[in-house]
Amino acid sequence: MPTAILTGQPVPGSSIEGDLRSLGFDVRTAADAAEAETLLAEVPGDQRVALVDSRFVGHTHALRLGLTDPRHPLSAIPGAVTAQPDGRQALTRAMAREHSAAGGAALAVGSLAGVADRVVTALDADGAAVHRPELGSLVAAVPADPQARNEARQAVSAVDDEAVRLKSAVKAGDGFFTTYFVSPYSRYIARWCARRGLTPNQVTTASLITALIAAGSAATGTRGGFVAAGVLLLLSFVLDCTDGQLARYSLQYSTLGAWLDATFDRAKEYAFYAGLALGAARGGDDVWALALGAMVLQTCRHVVDFAFHEAERDATRAATPAAEPAAATAGTTGTGAPALAGRPDRVGWTVWARRIIVLPIGERWAMIAVLTAVATPRITFYALLAGSAFAALYTTAGRVLRSLRRRTALTGREARSLAALADSGPLAELLARGLRGRVPAVSRLAPLSALAGAVVLLTVARLQGPGWWVVPAAGVYVLCSAVAVARPLTGSLDWLVVPVFRAAEYGAVLLLAARSDVDGALPAAFGLVAAVAYHHYDTVYRNWGDTGAPPPAWLVRAAGGHEGRTLLVTVLAALLTAAQFTVALTALAVAVALLVLTESIRFWVAAHLGGVPAVHDEGEPA
Repeated sequence: MPTAILTGQPVPGSSIEGDLRSLGFDVRTAADAAEAETLLAEVPGDQRVALVDSRFVGHTHALRLGLTDPRHPLSAIPGAVTAQPDGRQALTRAMAREHSAAGGAALAVGSLAGVADRVVTALDADGAAVHRPELGSLVAAVPADPQARNEARQAVSAVDDEAVRLKSAVKAGDGFFTTYFVSPYSRYIARWCARRGLTPNQVTTASLITALIAAGSAATGTRGGFVAAGVLLLLSFVLDCTDGQLARYSLQYSTLGAWLDATFDRAKEYAFYAGLALGAARGGDDVWALALGAMVLQTCRHVVDFAFHEAERDATRAATPAAEPAAATAGTTGTGAPALAGRPDRVGWTVWARRIIVLPIGERWAMIAVLTAVATPRITFYALLAGSAFAALYTTAGRVLRSLRRRTALTGREARSLAALADSGPLAELLARGLRGRVPAVSRLAPLSALAGAVVLLTVARLQGPGWWVVPAAGVYVLCSAVAVARPLTGSLDWLVVPVFRAAEYGAVLLLAARSDVDGALPAAFGLVAAVAYHHYDTVYRNWGDTGAPPPAWLVRAAGGHEGRTLLVTVLAALLTAAQFTVALTALAVAVALLVLTESIRFWVAAHLGGVPAVHDEGEPA
């Protein structure tokens, strides 16, 4: 149980002790500064501790935001400061400095007034990163006299604490569909879940199960099944919004929860694609190529966002005030989010238009659900491909233009992140070592080399299909990939290397399976791309979680790297018959899935149990 140490002269009629107990704190009172230090030292090092001025007047939710958010080692609001285990040493040192500055003696009770705020000042002086939550209209104050206390209590009464809490549960930067068609009621579902002790992870799991049932309904191939699938997909999205709102409402953030939320989003959408393809096949229409194309395109769209974010992360952090790093977590672009947070009426139509045309998850799932219910799977995929292609062109062009305006090279940290996202295997590493020092320092060589290899590979795969011609084309791709990563990816456009690699690998599997002209090849290719894409998404989430641990080198080597898998698939396509190639793709899909899933689950469970700081996605909807 966390411990709160009340400091200063108790105030008659104060509710602070009851408020702290309602938040789960064990409350202790310090009679003087020496006792405050003693009580602080007595709290076990693996527990959260807080120093709270007994004169505090404010909303319970202000205390909740300031003292219970698990994402920050140190956090403070006026009159209160808290430290998790990672921040305990800094808090103890600051408290000792404050006591020493006051003379080191057992001070009078009255001298403890304001000690929490003075400790925060000492933490700032030590350079500790103290999080200060945005309180908005919530009150958090330490009145100095009875008149000020009365005014503060009136201010507390004038603001509905619960209404603010509900409003803040809605994610900043949500899309148009989510803001106007889901959040107005899903926040109340989140509160209902909180009051019944449900956790965000349980709601996330319910959303996954609902989406899988939706995919199963679509797979029946009947009109009733398609209608049910559309309704269930929308219900799954409502639950998907609810889990995040529940996390914000109750401040139940966790590393494991963030990973489950992000991973399940991809699993739900791509499972639904497969369900639609199975349902269409029952009606005699083969749309597996469209389903796989939609997954490839959507994944490449995400990779563009991921790679650009990694290339801009240090620049974004440098431009963000240290006291409030609002744009430094989980995929946010740092543009537009504050304006959309709780004030949709103040957002201009041009902002909404830009958010809609990039087809975020809310708009995309709504379109898929409606078209599934009223049209055919083929029409659904045509619309999805057209919308996603336009969105991909729009967002990629904007990011390229922003990168061209960049005046400085990428930092070493950014280059290492991009190298991890590139997923280069043993072949590319070996060739890159031989090329190192021979590749000219041309800023745009890396993306151009990667693009040249991808164009050769995809063109030959499209024109020739399975056969020996595609093997040397894959060899050219491997060589170009090595050239692209022979030097650190520090150029302004080097982040483009990552989505080009993804498009080449996924596209080659799609084209070779489609040209094999045998039943089962495209579903097998769908499974292989899904397994590899999971590995690539997992690499991104590790970076976003600030775990400092990209996938281990042995995993990347065992999985072959993007160039090794691509070469292997082309060799299999050339050596085997169409039926054998289908079996080989299936076996490769199972092997890759078992390998990456086992390591991923082990890593994230260990990170969660090991106390890796909790993260939560506050960025643009994916």
